[in-house]
Amino acid sequence: MANEMIRTNPAPLAAYENDSGVQTVLLPAMERVTPLPARTLHKPDVAQPRLYSLDAYRGLIMVTLAFVGFGLADTAQNHLKAQGPSVFWQTVYHHFEHAEWVGCGYWDLIQPSFMFMVGAAMAFSYAKRRRMGQSYPRLLGHAVWRSLVLIFVGIFLISNGQRSTDWSLMCVLSQIGLGYTFLFLLWGKSWRTQAIVAVMILVGTWLAYELYPQTGIDMVRGAPEVGVSQQWAQKHLTEIDPAWHKNANVGQEVDRWLANWVPVFHGLTYNRGGYQTLNFLPSLATMLFGLMCGELLRGPLPARRKLTILLGAGVIGLVVGQVLDLTGVCPLVKRIWTPSWALFSTGWCCLILAALYGLIDVLGYRRWAFPLVVVGVNSIAIYCISMMLKPWARQTLRTHFGPDVFQGWGPLYEPMVQCTLIGLMFWLVCLWMYRQKIFIRI
Repeated sequence: MANEMIRTNPAPLAAYENDSGVQTVLLPAMERVTPLPARTLHKPDVAQPRLYSLDAYRGLIMVTLAFVGFGLADTAQNHLKAQGPSVFWQTVYHHFEHAEWVGCGYWDLIQPSFMFMVGAAMAFSYAKRRRMGQSYPRLLGHAVWRSLVLIFVGIFLISNGQRSTDWSLMCVLSQIGLGYTFLFLLWGKSWRTQAIVAVMILVGTWLAYELYPQTGIDMVRGAPEVGVSQQWAQKHLTEIDPAWHKNANVGQEVDRWLANWVPVFHGLTYNRGGYQTLNFLPSLATMLFGLMCGELLRGPLPARRKLTILLGAGVIGLVVGQVLDLTGVCPLVKRIWTPSWALFSTGWCCLILAALYGLIDVLGYRRWAFPLVVVGVNSIAIYCISMMLKPWARQTLRTHFGPDVFQGWGPLYEPMVQCTLIGLMFWLVCLWMYRQKIFIRI
């Protein structure tokens, strides 16, 4: 009896037709129905609730970008020039400006976070498309289309204000586009397969740099032909293996090859910041780690178990990346996305996501994150707006509120006031789009 269900019917077995000609069959008053064995029951791929913490994380990163770090780097520089050395302002400057070569601050984590979240979001977005009945070829076609759009939107945005099209592929959107289709091909694979591929990418990148015959930058004269002065080289490259020197590595050779063989890249001799097109390969590992974390959060494990795994992964990433740097195996350089950087930055991404996931989705504290979510659900829109409209927004504020609109706290704080007001304008646009349910997707 414990394995049976009892269904009650209002009449004995009979059949009759109603006025519409529809035949109704009534079962016996008490009929025992044995349910199907559990193994034959179909478990549909049910919709997953939206991960509020992922939207908040995306919003945190996009607010930081749109507000240009609230102008804190320039504000810190103003104070250091006016008042001399200060631990506080030196710390602020360190975290809101890119490291010159080796090292990491908060501002250096913006791009890895962007890429990590692309992978995490893929776990949810393509599962949703699959639930909608889209075939694998259609999903693959969408991934290829998204790759192309991201590449060319990146080129368009970095060319804004230039005299001609800048065909370099170092912009974050272009880098994501270069790796996105490969990331999709790994979507749906086992955790073990994804982990093995990530390790292969990072080891392959390390071997490509280490084994390529390159003498690096001459510490005596520098390399002005690729934008590296003697003073800069002696300050930042003295203790770095030549394989990882700025604009004197295998990534630079790949870009030189592109400049020689692909017409649109002619004239691109080097990147002033040391960024390389080849970065998309190790950064693909970052996106893949994000995909693995997204699948974890979408999966059936208890929330607290997911949180524990995220925290553990974050600590492991930090430790392994730092050990590789300290032992001299591989320096921690964001500008060329060294394997140690991929692991170290992923560790931070896991810890940031874990903190937001624990606070928002596990403990349920959501209201405070609304200003971030407003931006996070329209990340492409605010990224394009902030890349294109900052000069217009600055001039508009001066036109309507006077030329001294940014001087309210004095000249030392002018960058902070300016970036905050301009960023607030962009945030209000996102708030309006959110309320109108306008979401820009690629």
